[in-house]
Amino acid sequence: MFSKLAFDIFEESIRKYHEKDDVDQEFLNPYPKNDIAHLLYRKNWIDTVQWHYEDIIRDPEIKPDDALALKRKIDASNQDRTDLVEYIDSYFLNKYQSVEIKENATINTESPAWAIDRLSILALKIYHMREESNREDATPEHMSKCREKLDVLLEQQKDLSSAIDQLLLDIEAGKKYMKVYKQMKMYNDEELNPVLRGTK
Repeated sequence: MFSKLAFDIFEESIRKYHEKDDVDQEFLNPYPKNDIAHLLYRKNWIDTVQWHYEDIIRDPEIKPDDALALKRKIDASNQDRTDLVEYIDSYFLNKYQSVEIKENATINTESPAWAIDRLSILALKIYHMREESNREDATPEHMSKCREKLDVLLEQQKDLSSAIDQLLLDIEAGKKYMKVYKQMKMYNDEELNPVLRGTK
């Protein structure tokens, strides 16, 4: 199933990042560019780096200039994340372009790639909650609470994976169809953001 492939790649990316655990480390994609695995690995790497950006920017001792520079990196990362989701949806649009859509077919609340985006973030939550549940310097109470939360996250993984796979099966069978809307984010566009174009 596709969700298993995706989650395995997300875990691989997360493990590789944490070998150095450095937001500035070099990114190397082990998968060929024409493989969907290439997009999935890149997608999760962006999420993983941004996860750690979000930790760093919450440092109460961070200098204002450093915080501003980091905010710019987070903005760029968000744009990269959105772009990758749209690339992944393009893969599915191309894969299912010849499917005959049934007369009573319905559209899903989110595209396959946005559901996969949620699975990528969930992989990060599971990784870090598992770390917390085994942290040797934590109190037994902390570890116990984190294990309870981990159980919930693992249940979410099971449910979300099942939903993604069912959605893809329904699209393949013509029971559902894809309709992708570009995000049309306005705040990075000089023509749409009045601050960037010099007017308020």
